[in-house]
Amino acid sequence: MRIFLRHGIAATLALALFGCGPGEPQSPGGAPQVRRLTEEQYRQVIADLFGKDIKVAGHFDPLNRTDGLLEIGASRAAITSSAFEQYDLIARQVAAQVVDADHREVLVPCSPASDSAPDAACAKAFFARIGPLLYRRPLEAKTLERLVDVSGVAAASVHDFYAGLAFGLAGMLETPEFLFVADYTEPDPDRPGGHRLDAYSRASRLSFLLWDTMPDAALMKAAQDGDLNSKRGLRRQVDRMLASPRLDAGVRAFFSDMLGFDTFDTLAKDPIIYPAFVQSVADDAQEQTLRTITNLLIANKGDYRDLFTTRDTVMSGPLGLLYDVPVTKPDGWVPYRFPDDDPRAGIITQLSFVALHSHPGRSSATLRGKAVREIFLCQKVPDPPGNVNFALVQDTKNPNYKTARQRLTAHRSAPTCAGCHKIMDPMGLALENFDGAGQYRTVENDVPIDASGEVDGVKFQGAAELGKVVHDNPVTTSCLVNRLYGYAVGRPPVAGEKDWMKYLQAGFAENGYRVPDLLRLIATSDAFYAIAPAGAQSASEPSPTGARS
Repeated sequence: MRIFLRHGIAATLALALFGCGPGEPQSPGGAPQVRRLTEEQYRQVIADLFGKDIKVAGHFDPLNRTDGLLEIGASRAAITSSAFEQYDLIARQVAAQVVDADHREVLVPCSPASDSAPDAACAKAFFARIGPLLYRRPLEAKTLERLVDVSGVAAASVHDFYAGLAFGLAGMLETPEFLFVADYTEPDPDRPGGHRLDAYSRASRLSFLLWDTMPDAALMKAAQDGDLNSKRGLRRQVDRMLASPRLDAGVRAFFSDMLGFDTFDTLAKDPIIYPAFVQSVADDAQEQTLRTITNLLIANKGDYRDLFTTRDTVMSGPLGLLYDVPVTKPDGWVPYRFPDDDPRAGIITQLSFVALHSHPGRSSATLRGKAVREIFLCQKVPDPPGNVNFALVQDTKNPNYKTARQRLTAHRSAPTCAGCHKIMDPMGLALENFDGAGQYRTVENDVPIDASGEVDGVKFQGAAELGKVVHDNPVTTSCLVNRLYGYAVGRPPVAGEKDWMKYLQAGFAENGYRVPDLLRLIATSDAFYAIAPAGAQSASEPSPTGARS
């Protein structure tokens, strides 16, 4: 057992982390949440349950990013009539594949007496097996009976047992019980008059946080046996899940959300200005960053802050063209380390960041600086007034203002612009050596680029030194804690969770800013499963210390 001696909270943190006693501050919890499955979660559940060769084809309504995360937006998402039509189409296609001749022998646990007639016993065996996994809790007897009846009627009408089975399965895939992850509560025996998440809701929270998918059979059994309601049983499951290779998927899902990678779906670059930025580059740019993150944080159990200074990454053939790096394996990924004197260091210098936060035909110091502030420091930058004139900034051919720094200096001379640009531009201008596609350059319009800056009294020169500034800023780690907890519970921290959030931040620091340890601290805590009494205040907690509201 690791012994912490440096801070007064050390003893209580150690006790809480290893289950030796009390120490975690009480949390009032938040209201129960109902979150719509994300597109990736839907796809992953289908792959986990039926196999990766089952195709999920169709359009998913986008979620609205809320408090920096789609996963929080999912708790406020509804399903429109047009979206339901798409879910119906997807469900029918999935169900047809599950029972087709290529899959039925594996996915249907029995053979009917006749392929052309209903078979209640076989249908019941099928739905009894998949129902609890799809709904993430035991099927009620009346629900199982209804599924068997519906599939039987359909089978009789078309004289096809498997078509009837597909009809029943498609119906399951369209129900709120599948499409939404709902928090079910029960009376809390330790708090008279209070409520807590039931065991199956605890299992879902765990699984979607750590693996970004439905609970597996072992987690469902732990819920059924009551193990998840005990500290020892909960720790056993959390440790098992953190040790699984599937943790990579959960960490990738969180950072994809935090980094806004969903916007790659609409990212466009001018093919005349940036002919090398093709779809394979956009795809590989995301993958490069996610592999950098999981290699550092999961495989090497590294310090989260080092994501902003690391020179270790991976490289693919398409990316090598834009990074100007020779890649000997053009059809796969190879480890790569940028030289110590290279201007690139950390994920904010990778294509996934500098290209995503740029315009179609030019770079944008403002967009990049805004992204650093909002994504990594949780500092909300106000939107510009509706009457702002951007003509000067957009005119890259103006002979009087040849560089972005010159254009922005002239633009922010207006009082309405100066305040916001002051907190965005110094960071963004440090990234001006990367054009709108992320390629390195030293000049703009034949004028040398000045990539110096100053933030909060700290001066820096270029992108690599900016990464060190972000690395050293204490708000960087408190922001990550805020983001991860909001992602885990589907809401921002509530007003009464101030002490709990400080406890999480202190625990993160004590454990060397290692994300798996932060996940364990959250997943084994009482706060993660706490439910506030009906009518309790649920206002959002202010941003981390030092952040702008």
